Amino acid sequence: MLKRILGTTFALALFALPLAAQATPAAPMAKPAAPVAKPAAVTPDVTITGTVIDTYCNTTQGASGAAHKACAAACAGKGVSLAILGSDGIIYLPVSSKAADPQNERLLPFAEGKVKVTGVPRENHGLHTIEIRTIEAAM
Repeated sequence: MLKRILGTTFALALFALPLAAQATPAAPMAKPAAPVAKPAAVTPDVTITGTVIDTYCNTTQGASGAAHKACAAACAGKGVSLAILGSDGIIYLPVSSKAADPQNERLLPFAEGKVKVTGVPRENHGLHTIEIRTIEAAM
């Protein structure tokens, strides 16, 4: 009987040893240092003069001007983004500093008209945006 108890204990120990080794935490590996985030560069405000366009008709059909004002307003009402075609030839998409804050309402009164906009410009992956601080009709 003693042999049987010792044999069973040895067999259990033999099978339990690898499980116990897995359960023991290994020495913690050193974590790589987290990259230090650079503070966002403060971009000074710029003033852009250009025309408020609806992005769909202007980019797909070349439609613009006073004759297109009603269509631009209708497109904006259905969710097409209004943007500013700057005098430098760059299309600037207006953005807000707050999430989910569309800017069409601010640009709609100026649809297909000239504007002077002051704000913070940004460029990311070829997309030019401007966080509008002030907007007024331009001559």
